[in-house]
Amino acid sequence: MSRLQALCSGLPLRPLPENRGRRAGVPHAPVRTPGLSPAEEQLALRNALRYFPPDTQELLAPEFARELRLYGHIYMYRFCPDIEMKAYPVEQYPCRTRAAAAIMHMIMNNLDPAVAQFPQELVTYGGNGQVFSNWAQFWLTMSYLSQMTEEQTLVMYSGHPLGLFPSSPGAPRLVITNGMVIPNYSSRMEYEKLFAMGVTMYGQMTAGSYCYIGPQGIVHGTVLTVLNAGRRYLGVQDLAGKVFVTSGLGGMSGAQAKAAVIVGCIGVIAEVDGAALMKRHKQGWLMEVTDSLDRCIERLREARKRKEALSLGYHGNVVDLWERLVRELDTTGELLVDLGSDQTSCHNPFNGGYYPVQLGFAEAQSLMASDPAAFKALVQESLRRHVSAINRLAQENFFFWDYGNAFLLEAQRAGADVGKTGANRTEFRYPSYVQHIMGDIFSQGFGPFRWVCTSGDPQDLVVTDQLAMSVLEEAIAGGVNPAVEQQYVDNIRWIREASQHRLVVGSQARILYSDQKGRVAIAVAFNQAIARGKIKAPVVLSRDHHDVSGTDSPFRETSNICDGSAFCADMAVQNFVGGAFRGATWVALHNGGGVGWGEVINGGFGLVLDGTQEAEQKAKMMLSWDVSNGVARRCWSGNRKAYEIICQTMQEDRGLVVTLPHEVADQRVLQRALRL
Repeated sequence: MSRLQALCSGLPLRPLPENRGRRAGVPHAPVRTPGLSPAEEQLALRNALRYFPPDTQELLAPEFARELRLYGHIYMYRFCPDIEMKAYPVEQYPCRTRAAAAIMHMIMNNLDPAVAQFPQELVTYGGNGQVFSNWAQFWLTMSYLSQMTEEQTLVMYSGHPLGLFPSSPGAPRLVITNGMVIPNYSSRMEYEKLFAMGVTMYGQMTAGSYCYIGPQGIVHGTVLTVLNAGRRYLGVQDLAGKVFVTSGLGGMSGAQAKAAVIVGCIGVIAEVDGAALMKRHKQGWLMEVTDSLDRCIERLREARKRKEALSLGYHGNVVDLWERLVRELDTTGELLVDLGSDQTSCHNPFNGGYYPVQLGFAEAQSLMASDPAAFKALVQESLRRHVSAINRLAQENFFFWDYGNAFLLEAQRAGADVGKTGANRTEFRYPSYVQHIMGDIFSQGFGPFRWVCTSGDPQDLVVTDQLAMSVLEEAIAGGVNPAVEQQYVDNIRWIREASQHRLVVGSQARILYSDQKGRVAIAVAFNQAIARGKIKAPVVLSRDHHDVSGTDSPFRETSNICDGSAFCADMAVQNFVGGAFRGATWVALHNGGGVGWGEVINGGFGLVLDGTQEAEQKAKMMLSWDVSNGVARRCWSGNRKAYEIICQTMQEDRGLVVTLPHEVADQRVLQRALRL
């Protein structure tokens, strides 16, 4: 029996695998402090043991209880597979359908130690973005997928595989929901308890939907964000000699160093975790490292003078870095930074997502577990200092934006000075990058379209890169409006840069931002290339849920929705449901993702292209819906760019009928009516 066959044969029980516990030499998730009552601890243990037959429970019960008390969750370390976890070529998986094999490929990529942030805790990124809640769920899911036929659908409840159920060949093969807790109970405190009890989990966006492609995805998003920030805030196309200061080198935030070099600026990125920093340095994504603020400032000055592209990792707390930049400004009059943001996992600030400046890394981890209240107080004090330094720099020609990680939201909750006069509930002193930088791009239908070559062959990725570039170049040659052309040009540049900068980590994947026309055309080109044998195996299409249509997030994706509906989640739910009956191979709906539990609802999909005519039809129908749903919603909120795009789409697509909104032509009509 091959290793993959063994992985698909169900839970290993006869005999039980050796319990080797937590492995040394790999990063581990911070200890959780869910505060369970004795009755809740019993329930957590009961929920874990129900995966195992009675004759194993006497051995496993004390082991699981110890994990719960030591780590705040039952991960079932004994059942962490003894196999090299990676995305194997799709034909190696022992499955009855190509769709199931492709899903296995994606799951194992999410858990690849080169990709995952905390692989033994099944966390892909963001500090708490789970693929599954425990290892028993992994084994059972792989077994179900190996058995699945084209007339069955696997149903996933927050990591738990409920089972295979009869469906039809046109239905999704997999339906995932994560964290769908009743709204009144969707609080951070409730989440910690429900996760510890094993009944729900935080899937982030692409962790719990099996669609993460490593930090390449956020490299691309960061490249576009910084390029457009330079255009908007600094009025420049060339960022040579400009300094971008930020924080975070673990998980998704690890992309910032590589993005800075690609756009040609000087990126200074602070990171408190030495292991995360060195991982990016060894990977070649981070050019230089230092733990000296003096050296950091010296090197920054050198790079500015020479206008060299540089990624410099500062091993320390970003608050110290910001305060040093203020000191340099106040003592020398020299402003050493042009652009700034933050990429800590601030949606999870009190459990390892943000480390307070007052403590070292190890000391902070200890306090986090031993005295959560004291740790929280230090985090909030640190956030206030963090914002105070940024506010001082912003009095000069320096521009800061919120990168959608709940930084300003948590800073506001901590009492930091981030208020804005006359602001609505989603606005702060500094804009969200969606409000100022990426919002117009979303409104035109552009978003993070991505694909995975399941052959695992780098040559297949080369072919897809060439096809995608040719599609965009042909679109430009055919004539598009200047705003659309700028996005196409940026993304053609991106694909060329991506291949040169060795951005593949894990699966052979690529991302670009494209609109509805581009996505459909690229998908059709891929499918036809598979049919002709130019691409050797199926290609999985997906996207980040962070897109025009997939996510209702009032402090990020929908922060520029101005009709009062930013806190409504109809769009994400409709996206999930509509994708299911328009041909998606799998669909996912999550509570939480990027900005925190209870703050967002997001939906995603996976679509397998296998060269058949059916796959092409599904791609055309599903991808069109996946974009036009969000553009139409933005159109109805009063967005003029979205209005123009949806009008154009209606002319070109005979099946699309949307009644367009009317503007209130005279503001006095409202004023007179309200006086009545």
